Amino acid sequence: MQLSVHGKQIDVGAALRGHIEENLPTIVTKYFDNPTDAHVTLTREGKGFKADISVHVGKGIIVQSHASSEDAYAAFDTAAVHIAKRLRRYKRRLRDHHRGREDSPKSLAVQQFVLESPTELSEEPLAEDKPLIVAEMATNIERLTVSEAVMRMDLSGQPAMLFHNSANGAVNMVYVRSDGNIGWIDTGGETNAENAAS
Repeated sequence: MQLSVHGKQIDVGAALRGHIEENLPTIVTKYFDNPTDAHVTLTREGKGFKADISVHVGKGIIVQSHASSEDAYAAFDTAAVHIAKRLRRYKRRLRDHHRGREDSPKSLAVQQFVLESPTELSEEPLAEDKPLIVAEMATNIERLTVSEAVMRMDLSGQPAMLFHNSANGAVNMVYVRSDGNIGWIDTGGETNAENAAS
């Protein structure tokens, strides 16, 4: 596993780097045999520190965790515990998922855009039909089951995931609701329209 350790507004010393390089691979390989790479970023936040960990454990599967503490070691250790918990929760499913992907249909290629966030200080009115595009990139919408999409969303720590539903072929989305439950939007196409009419 390739591991990169970076600091923002902090010099990551040899002892801290050694602590990370010794512990993170041990934690990850305990649950997943062949992770490809991992990135750890330590950031100074006021009087404390924040640790961001991102581990790429398979094709399209990224596990992310964040933690803050007054001590850089404690911030990393807490984030690493979160990584371990997520990997332990999905250990069997990750291995089964990894084995079954060779013959699965390809993902759906789409364009992804990053739009400028409106600021309260701006005097200019927002254009209704032409938002300012900050970045544009090609991306893929993976073909997954609903449970696989929920697993990937939880592993990545993201609030939502768009996926190509392998059961009905429609583009679906799962998301974390404000009450902590998981929401699922199934566009379902003609199947949903027929069910609503009956």
